[in-house]
Amino acid sequence: MYKNSPGRPGLVLAVVTVAQFVFALDMSVVNVALPAIRRALGFAPLDLSWVVHVYALTFGGLLVLGGRACDLYGRRRLFVLGLAVFGLCSLAGGLAQAPWQLVAARAGQGLGAAAAAPAALAMLTTTFTEGPQRVRALGVWSAANAAGGALGVLAGGLLTEYASWRWVMLVNLPIVATALALLPGGVAAEARPVRRERLDAPGAALATGGVGLLVFGVVRTDVQGWGSPATLGTLAAAIALLAAFVVTERRSPAPLLRLGLLRSRWVAGANVLVFLAAAGQFSAFYFVSLYLQQVLGMGAAATGAAFLPFSAGLVAGTVVATRITATRTPRAALVPGAVMAAAGLAWFALIRPDGGFLADVLGPSVVTSIGTGLVLAPVAAAATTGISPREAGMASGLLNSSRQLGGCVGLAALATIAAHRTGSATDPADLNSGYALGLAGAAALFAVAAVVAIGALPRRGPETPGPRLAALAENQPEGTPS
Repeated sequence: MYKNSPGRPGLVLAVVTVAQFVFALDMSVVNVALPAIRRALGFAPLDLSWVVHVYALTFGGLLVLGGRACDLYGRRRLFVLGLAVFGLCSLAGGLAQAPWQLVAARAGQGLGAAAAAPAALAMLTTTFTEGPQRVRALGVWSAANAAGGALGVLAGGLLTEYASWRWVMLVNLPIVATALALLPGGVAAEARPVRRERLDAPGAALATGGVGLLVFGVVRTDVQGWGSPATLGTLAAAIALLAAFVVTERRSPAPLLRLGLLRSRWVAGANVLVFLAAAGQFSAFYFVSLYLQQVLGMGAAATGAAFLPFSAGLVAGTVVATRITATRTPRAALVPGAVMAAAGLAWFALIRPDGGFLADVLGPSVVTSIGTGLVLAPVAAAATTGISPREAGMASGLLNSSRQLGGCVGLAALATIAAHRTGSATDPADLNSGYALGLAGAAALFAVAAVVAIGALPRRGPETPGPRLAALAENQPEGTPS
């Protein structure tokens, strides 16, 4: 267990917020620039998707490992290392002269983010005490996460159209530099662990391989198809590795993921909920962006600007959720938020081929984004409820991994469903039909998330399970399987 000198909470929050913003930004900023990247570097059509997929593969595959590593070796250390790797790889990507160089840089970005993202959330949850103080901090963190994802579309469009595609990579550098500059004054250096534990190498290999193969199999369905032998074989191998991971963790004296965490209804319910919400949110960004460009004929910059109301609604929703959960349980915001997001996406599914921004996009954008914002902050608070400080990274890695996997799996599944509806059509009316079906699927995911919030999350306050779970984690002797 680590013994740390106190940091400065305000600066800790600033550092974590800036970092989370750039990680979320990088998930979406590249998408609008893909056509320009293909022309500039000479990507083959089927290889271009790897600019997006390899980031999801390394980021999602290594999050659980990154979360546990920051518990064992120091959150501040892992955060600095991960952020530095992320920044250097952003620079390399911006200077890339060949397709393989850009793909390698994107893989490095995912590696750095997988180390820094769970460390950042763990620093936040260990700096702010459980209750209203932590909820407010998580509200700011969630707003940064939401704004980064939504503004990435705007930034990608503006940078691609008025500067160069290279700036969708280079824009990360001043943001990373800001976070690293704030770090020394806000986050105290950690002492060496009082109780040394070894990293669970078998568990790390199985978790990384299993999650990585799962992401790989899912993101390649745009080429291979869900029923192809390659996809089915990859997914079967992923399931086998993850099953072996569960068996290994039950027997490990120092597990990568203590399965006892999932006995908490807060932790288990929040991770299922964030999986579903991320699947719906990522899919909504994707289909709305395609609708604006392929059906309404908007350019890259105009498409980015059309997401501004979405960004504003996400931030507004997180602010409202923070106020609700400051005096009530996370469930009080999660249920209405998921219902509201589902209603907004169902409204979005009514898009028309001859529609327009004001008639078909603005209203559902506001409803969907506010509802999504109501979910983001409380779900992070629920997923870290009752967690011992020495397992904060473990819980943070699990939450981030659930979000990443939800986004990948949900988007791939709904994109396949939409593609079956549209086929090879290029007519706006046919494309509109497929995108509307995808948005209806995203609405269904949020509806299921609302059911999970109602049925899985406790009605009692988050303080109830906290002391029991924290004591269990702190008092469990070494060598005792969870």
